[in-house]
Amino acid sequence: MKNKYKHSNSPVDAKKHLGQHFLIDKSIAQDIVEALTFHNQYDNLLEIGPGTGVLTDFLLQNTTVNFKAIDIDKESIAFLKTKYENLTLISGDFLQMDLNDVFQTKPFGIIGNFPYNISSQIFFRVLDFKDLVPEVVCMLQKEVAQRLCSGPGNKDYGILSVFLQAWYDMEYLFTVHEHVFDPPPKVKSGVIRVKRNKVTDLGCDEVLFRKIIKQAFSMRRKTLRNGLKPLNLPENFLNDAFFNKRAEELGVEEYITLTNKIALTMP
Repeated sequence: MKNKYKHSNSPVDAKKHLGQHFLIDKSIAQDIVEALTFHNQYDNLLEIGPGTGVLTDFLLQNTTVNFKAIDIDKESIAFLKTKYENLTLISGDFLQMDLNDVFQTKPFGIIGNFPYNISSQIFFRVLDFKDLVPEVVCMLQKEVAQRLCSGPGNKDYGILSVFLQAWYDMEYLFTVHEHVFDPPPKVKSGVIRVKRNKVTDLGCDEVLFRKIIKQAFSMRRKTLRNGLKPLNLPENFLNDAFFNKRAEELGVEEYITLTNKIALTMP
């Protein structure tokens, strides 16, 4: 029973090291699936971590979508192969995949009850392929869901909030309580919808943009004047009153402006 939860009634053993908690409430599963909007942006859909297939049951009902599912858990894969005859299953790690290969460089939506322990990593991967992924509907730990959807001035607002909001519109849809999972987690979950916005170019150096945001939030309790000192910016540049602000006070547009200002100070 190592790395497995005890007293589970699931047909697949939920594994702690994979962060698995299987949703068992079909009405919630249906609500998650119905949160997908499509809007003719894509005809392909990938489910991450189908587990026992609670979302998959509803996803397969839409025969107009080219649907695939990926899971790293070999036990889940084996179970799903016996449960469904018409499901295209990928056995592998989403975080290690070249997403261009999933649907031969065609755009695709993503849906899933994301494992708590890798949900942020999944979104960093999505950002790497932002022009390929127009929509994500997912369930993850409530605190993480709130953080991703939080705006400037909120204590939950963080690095990934800024990165995602630069390219996507974020919506917190609803909260899911612990008792609808097997085994039940110790925290509540949140369902969010993430839709690609119309931005095609931030208008700044994206590498520098990310570097500045990471540095600012690494010292989020300090003002930008102190938090950005490791970037070795000119002292007179930091004298601007703008640098009295803290990382969590700046929105995407302000970070773009800041990036362009800092770029001018570099050789």
